[in-house]
Amino acid sequence: MSVFVMNFSFMGMMEMAGTVAFAITGALVAVKKKMDLFGVNILAVTTAVGGGILRDVLVGEIPPDSFQNPFYAVLAMLTGNIVFCWLWWYKSHQRYKEILDKKIIGRCYESMLFWMDAFGLAVFTVSGVSVGMGYFDGNNWFLSIFLGVVTGVGGGILRDVLADQMPYVFVKHVYAVASLIGAVVAVACWETAGEHAAVIAGFSVTLVMRILAAHFEWELPKIAI
Repeated sequence: MSVFVMNFSFMGMMEMAGTVAFAITGALVAVKKKMDLFGVNILAVTTAVGGGILRDVLVGEIPPDSFQNPFYAVLAMLTGNIVFCWLWWYKSHQRYKEILDKKIIGRCYESMLFWMDAFGLAVFTVSGVSVGMGYFDGNNWFLSIFLGVVTGVGGGILRDVLADQMPYVFVKHVYAVASLIGAVVAVACWETAGEHAAVIAGFSVTLVMRILAAHFEWELPKIAI
């Protein structure tokens, strides 16, 4: 039987914030793709808990924690419905039609999607690292870094695949690399600075790298054929 548990630890609070952030991106993408309310809920939940499910499967946590404790899935669903209702009201509001044009709406959409996605990426990167450090007494750095990246980018990849668009991780300015660098920093700081400091350092580096990459339009090499 599943247990509905809220985790108010430092890491638990960060995961709640990351769940809300990723759920918002899933709902925004679903609305842009003209999905109905069910589609909005599916993308919100998939984005928020998808990376964690992939992480748990990789470490043999069956069923994944999201199914044992549905709190984060419910939180993501609630967030998705709030976003849908707010956009429904906003779109039908007369002042929206009179004052705002499609270009302004487009910029607001892209800005919110970017910031929520960057925040969620940073949170779930260090969340994955935290899980990895619990195995082999924290001595398997590769596992911890790998789980950090998978948890950080997994939900976004699933979201984009379901929305029939190329995943951010493959085409946008340094994205998975930001998660990778943040995971490396978190693991490197774990033993010397402690868990909380390592989590903050990994989170900060991931977020700053993502922001700088977007601002300066850093790109990985590509081949145009």
